Amino acid sequence: MSTTQQTPRVHAFGDDALGDLDAVGVAEAISRGDLSPAEAVEAAIVRAEAVDPALNAIVSRDYERARVNAAASRGRRTEGVFAGVPTFIKDNVDVVGLPTGHGSAAVIAAQPARANDPFTDQFLATGAIHLGKSSLPEFGFNATTEFEDAEPTRNPWHTGYSCGASSGGSAALVAAGAVPFAHANDGGGSIRIPAAACGLVGLKFTRGREAIGAQAKAMPVNIISNGIVSRSVRDTAVFLDAVDRHSPHRSLPRTGLVAGPSDRRLRIGLIVDSLHATTDDQTRAAVLDLAARLEKAGHEVVDVPLPVASSFEEDFLHYWGLLAFSMHHFGGRLLHATYDRSRNDALVKGLARDFKRRAWRTPVAVLGLKRAEATYRATFRRERVDTILSPVLGHTTPELGYLSPANGYETLLPRLLQYAAFTPANNAAGGPAISLPLAQTDDGRPLGVHFSADHGNERTLLELAFELEQSIGFPRITA
Repeated sequence: MSTTQQTPRVHAFGDDALGDLDAVGVAEAISRGDLSPAEAVEAAIVRAEAVDPALNAIVSRDYERARVNAAASRGRRTEGVFAGVPTFIKDNVDVVGLPTGHGSAAVIAAQPARANDPFTDQFLATGAIHLGKSSLPEFGFNATTEFEDAEPTRNPWHTGYSCGASSGGSAALVAAGAVPFAHANDGGGSIRIPAAACGLVGLKFTRGREAIGAQAKAMPVNIISNGIVSRSVRDTAVFLDAVDRHSPHRSLPRTGLVAGPSDRRLRIGLIVDSLHATTDDQTRAAVLDLAARLEKAGHEVVDVPLPVASSFEEDFLHYWGLLAFSMHHFGGRLLHATYDRSRNDALVKGLARDFKRRAWRTPVAVLGLKRAEATYRATFRRERVDTILSPVLGHTTPELGYLSPANGYETLLPRLLQYAAFTPANNAAGGPAISLPLAQTDDGRPLGVHFSADHGNERTLLELAFELEQSIGFPRITA
């Protein structure tokens, strides 16, 4: 086991109760009686404490409550698809009894939440036992889990590199083997970006598929999707089915439990460059290589245009600024917390400042994002494609420091726009998308690829993900 920052690779996989099992595997072992929830929780606590000094991924620990919850399940039949499986919850949703810090130094002494976020209830209805909160950058606005005046969260594949964001802490803990899966959410790529950086599966649901919190409901355009990061496709498929059964969405088709690949051959659209940036060579090669593999497997791959309007980047950036302005000026009121906006990082302050200068453009930007759904969906119909293959990101995962807010806003923003160039379209349009760890960089770090689908069509994404997991396989940090 590697646990020091001097050693680039950090993981906790070993010959203990968890082994290299995914969440479904742990749940099955508990159901058979081969493993107790208490043993699973204790093994995860030991693992988390072993890797976190190097990763800095845990914000708050709730180990004693986890032990009580695990002990309470002894001797009775546990319920839920992940009954007894240890996990972490990202520190931007409320968990009763724990503070919610949102990754922000401006949130001073956050009080313990009095109630769960609606999604927290849905997430814990799987039977999973949470161990605490995982890290994120300030308000999830950055694409790396780094801070101006604090240690970053590090990538377990190489601690000198970013783990992605905003669900960086969850991704780092799952990739390092501390827990089999963890909560993540996505407002511009925040499930898919850390999944790509850390070699995980990251599915963003169709808008409204899962329970929606009050803050997301209040947004002019709801760009937030809650879900998980996992090491296997089946964990993500089982979780989606559990979400569907917990509170079915009235206007979305039920996905059902996807248990493997389909024999259906697909017509797949191909995109390699974003609106205003050229994809780097390693990422481009990974996408094109996968496209060739898909054709060899009998799928049809065709070039398609970007499923967004030419104004999309400007509209999304303005909306990003609106959210930052709201948090910078009204964060204490919105979060019901003691708040010192002078402690916001350079990204939040810069976005808020840019928004204020162009606030007059807000109706145009919001209308553009509301129209994004029609533009996105029309691409699938017009091009007659079942899914679209693209990079997750504009270039490979950068070293720590490259996307740090300590660089200052003027340096950081163009770097972010080039890096997180593909994922925001799905948030604005509301369509589902998945990041899969199907490639590696020249030096052996994960490199994700991205598939998008029309609204409600998560089944196609998962069936294809199963096919690729079985035919190509995902890299493992222990290999």
